[in-house]
Amino acid sequence: MYQPIKIVLVDDHAMVRQGIRNYLELEPNFVVVGEAQSGETAIVAAAKYQPDVMLVDLVMSGMGGVEVTRRVRQVSPETRIIILTSYHEEIYVLPALRAGAQSYVLKDINLTSLKEVIYKTLGGEMVLDAAAVNRVVKAIHVKKLDTVDPFADLSEREIEVLQLVAFGYSNASIAKKLVISEKTVKSHVSNILSKLQKSDRTQLAALAWREGLISQQQ
Repeated sequence: MYQPIKIVLVDDHAMVRQGIRNYLELEPNFVVVGEAQSGETAIVAAAKYQPDVMLVDLVMSGMGGVEVTRRVRQVSPETRIIILTSYHEEIYVLPALRAGAQSYVLKDINLTSLKEVIYKTLGGEMVLDAAAVNRVVKAIHVKKLDTVDPFADLSEREIEVLQLVAFGYSNASIAKKLVISEKTVKSHVSNILSKLQKSDRTQLAALAWREGLISQQQ
């Protein structure tokens, strides 16, 4: 039986929530099951509705979006979290990804693109706003890296796969780009998860960004 995509909106501005709700509910596959005006009520909504997606504002009074993300992952592990914010500085982006956000986009995104972000995120891709990516990459270039290389156990091919995972490529897209089978890509991703002791692609991506691996990607 058809199951609509359940969405919860988290923003401390009612007009923002209403505008997003009005648009998303024009999409037959989407149903906004709840709204939250604070981090605390967002946790309650996540536990109650177990939504497929939460659109979370990053900077709110009280509990911020990073902590909301971390706690939602605890009460509703299957929920995909998309940060929807006005802030693209690296001091916001990386903590959000480390907390478990799957995607990070800015509020100036047009609503058609936002719909595409939701579908991509549900499909396992990570979508990052270009401005946020640029700020993170610049920060990585000036960061003093630790002397221990966390990727020392990875092969050259696994490094290539990890970089593409961090950029949000699906297994099928990685296979096409590297001219290998999708089955081989899945095997590489599984090995990378095991070697780096991570549980999902989002954690892999966060580690790659944090440790500067992406600066090697052309």
